[in-house]
Amino acid sequence: MPSPPGGLEVPLWRSIAVFRFAALGYVCLLVLRDADRYAHPLAAGAVLLAMLAWSGATAAGYARPANRRWPLLLADLGVVLVVLAVSPWVVGRPALAAGVPTLAVVWLAGPVLAWAVSGGRRRGAVAALALGAADLASRGRIGPSSLTGMILLLLAGVIVGHVARLAVTAEERLHRAVQLEAATRERERLARGIHDSVLQVLALVQRRGAHLDGEAGELARLAGEQEAALRALIAGVDPAPATADEPTGTLDVRALLGRYASTTVSVSAPATPVPLPAPVARELAAATAAALDNVRRHADGRAWVLVEDEGETVTVSVRDAGPGIGEGRLVEAARQGRLGMSQSIRGRIVDLGGEVRIVSAPGEGTEVELVVPREDG
Repeated sequence: MPSPPGGLEVPLWRSIAVFRFAALGYVCLLVLRDADRYAHPLAAGAVLLAMLAWSGATAAGYARPANRRWPLLLADLGVVLVVLAVSPWVVGRPALAAGVPTLAVVWLAGPVLAWAVSGGRRRGAVAALALGAADLASRGRIGPSSLTGMILLLLAGVIVGHVARLAVTAEERLHRAVQLEAATRERERLARGIHDSVLQVLALVQRRGAHLDGEAGELARLAGEQEAALRALIAGVDPAPATADEPTGTLDVRALLGRYASTTVSVSAPATPVPLPAPVARELAAATAAALDNVRRHADGRAWVLVEDEGETVTVSVRDAGPGIGEGRLVEAARQGRLGMSQSIRGRIVDLGGEVRIVSAPGEGTEVELVVPREDG
């Protein structure tokens, strides 16, 4: 089972909670050591109690994913800024100048880590710079130790933020991999049952009726097409044409022509997408369908479709091994009102600014090349 969204971040948030309490324990030790040097030692105890209460509140708040948003993040940053702001009054300027640390010390890194886990490197760096600047301002003077603390705080925000983003990316990839594995197993289970029943029946109908005429032959042809489509489905290949989000978008010609593949029609295409403007791609697919319809009517139904991406143009070739086209046959067909070649095929391609090339000879089959430019005509 895949981990729930944000599941790999849970240990990071728990670690931040543990860090806060550990850092607070260290602050308590420093306060006990330096209390006699403070300007207001009782106030220091009150500040420690407030820090303890806020550590518990953030531990409970960040435990719920719904709370890991700007209100709590900003409040977390604000509480630490308040602690830094009261430090000069509680500790006293003379003590700070003598090297006594502020009340926050390492506890101020809690919001930096929280911001980094919630938003990555940039958010962690922003929190680190803000708190680092406030810490320097509360000390009254800038020394090597204070600059070192700010740099360490910045490094912590950047590194933890980077690790958190890596954890999110890894979780997403793991989730997709588990889903793919589950889908593959289900497809294999269905494929075993389909192969033993439906595919065998369709293949039998196609073989028995391949040489029959009339409705029986048409039924055999349809059975063969459905067998091919079903095999593609259980193999994980989508035979359906792609759709564009917008009428002016692009479509992959390979996906549009892939639906014509069957036991009698072989479709070969490049391994990479062949994008065309959606209207052009649909018209090219319709012209290809008309060419294949001619193959079924006038040849034995077997055809080879080749898609070629030539950069400025896209060429779709439809070849068959039928009796070929005799001289003057196309002109005669147009005169008789049979306009499949002249309108369904040539008319579509010419309207797109392309051209149709026909290579045929009696007894040697026919090859129809549909060439369209990248820009729609």
